[in-house]
Amino acid sequence: MHKLKTFCVALALFASMGIACAQEGGYPEANANIADRASLQRGARLFFNYCVGCHSLEYLRYSRIAEDLGLSEQQVMDNLDFTGAKFGDPVISSMPAADAEKWFGKAPPDLSLEVRAKGADWVSAYLHSFYLDPARPVGWNNTVFPNASMPFPLWELQGVQTAVMAPARPGEEAAVEKLEIKQPGSMDPQQYDQAVRDLTSFLEYASEPAALKRTSMGAWVLIYLALFTFAAFLLKKEYWKDVH
Repeated sequence: MHKLKTFCVALALFASMGIACAQEGGYPEANANIADRASLQRGARLFFNYCVGCHSLEYLRYSRIAEDLGLSEQQVMDNLDFTGAKFGDPVISSMPAADAEKWFGKAPPDLSLEVRAKGADWVSAYLHSFYLDPARPVGWNNTVFPNASMPFPLWELQGVQTAVMAPARPGEEAAVEKLEIKQPGSMDPQQYDQAVRDLTSFLEYASEPAALKRTSMGAWVLIYLALFTFAAFLLKKEYWKDVH
């Protein structure tokens, strides 16, 4: 018993240390919600209007988007298909890889598994952290992913941010202290936060479309287990009623 208590205390300490490490230096919560169909629809519209020109979702088909997001084939093909793809095709960017490598130094990555790889919080923080940097070939930089080769596709929504640099110590490069909006965009900060939440939710859905059905089935599985447990309890009582 003493060993068990010691193990439980150690486990609790490790868990608390993990939580503290996650909070220290972590990114703000994205608050993405793949169960919010309206948010997924808005996120899909943002992705196809601002991202698909460079980035693909090669593991996701237009037909699957229609099924999961409650859209008709006509709605998807009229509003989300800008490449002439067929309804059953995967989402592939129209940008030739060779041209992308010439313009940006490397071909933009496929985003099918971006949230699975880096987390929703990282993606949300990344989309909040672009700032104008004339020294960069693409004209932009990012505090979450410094020196990224990606221009900021959502600048007209968020506006143009500039960096306020912290005083540099001798022998060290100046670091970004904070970001400030110098040119407002078409959205206020609250609207832009919601737009990023919608886009992040859609990318989280794209990373694992089956999660929607798995989540909806969870309640039925719990109900089944509860009924099975109750039936097993009654069966046990019936078998053991004559045993003293």
